[in-house]
Amino acid sequence: MLDVENLHAYYGKSHILQGASFRVDEGEIVSLLGRNGAGRSTTIRTIMGQVRPVGAIRFKGVRIDGLKPHEIARRGLGYVPEDREIFPGLTVRENLLLGMKAARQRGRWSLDEVFKLFPLLGERADASGEVLSGGEQQMLTICRTLMGDPDLIMIDEPTEGLAPMLVDLVRELLERIAQRGVAILLIEQKLTIALAISHRLYVMGHGRIVFEGSPLALRANDAVRQEWLEV
Repeated sequence: MLDVENLHAYYGKSHILQGASFRVDEGEIVSLLGRNGAGRSTTIRTIMGQVRPVGAIRFKGVRIDGLKPHEIARRGLGYVPEDREIFPGLTVRENLLLGMKAARQRGRWSLDEVFKLFPLLGERADASGEVLSGGEQQMLTICRTLMGDPDLIMIDEPTEGLAPMLVDLVRELLERIAQRGVAILLIEQKLTIALAISHRLYVMGHGRIVFEGSPLALRANDAVRQEWLEV
C-alpha cells in the first residue's frame, strides 16, 4: 500500500533522511522505531508532503512525492502529529466533524460509529477540547483523522506523556482501527507496545533503516536493540 524507496530529506543543509526504504501493506500495523533524532518524525512529515522529498513515495501504486499535503490526504493517507493539534475552543463532536471529507461517500467511520467503538469520546461529546485530558486529546486527534476515512494512517508518538491506563486505551484504539481494515504506520517510543501490536517493525538510525523484521526477530536481536534502541 505504501512503498518508500531511497528517501532523502533535508532541513536546510542538514541531511536528515539518508536513503530510507520500507513498506506498509494493506491491513498491517508497522512500527518505525529508533532513538530521538533518528529521523522517524521527519520520515512521516516527508511522506505527508510537509518536507520536500528526494526519492520515490508510492501510495496504492501511485507516486505521491511532490504532491501537497491536502492532495495526499485526499488520496486516503491520514496523519496524526505528535502535538495533538485539536481545536481547544470546539467540542469533541465539532472537532470530529471537521475531520470529515466534504461530499464524501460513506466510509468506515461516522460519528455514531466512533462513539460506539470509543464510548469515552461519546461521553465527552459536548465537552470542549481544552478540558480534555492528554489521553482524551490523543484519542480525539486519532478519531478526527479517521473521520476522513483513510486507508492508511500515520501516527506519531501516540502514547507520549500518558499515564499507563491511558496508554492501554490508546493501544486498544490502534488495534480496533486495524481490525476495521485501516493500515497503520506507527512511531512509538515504548518498545513493549510496538512489539505487542505490530506485524512488522523497522528500526531507524541516523536517517537509515538498520533493521527490518518481525517482533519475534527484534526480541531475539540483542545487538540491534542495544545499539539503536536502548538508552
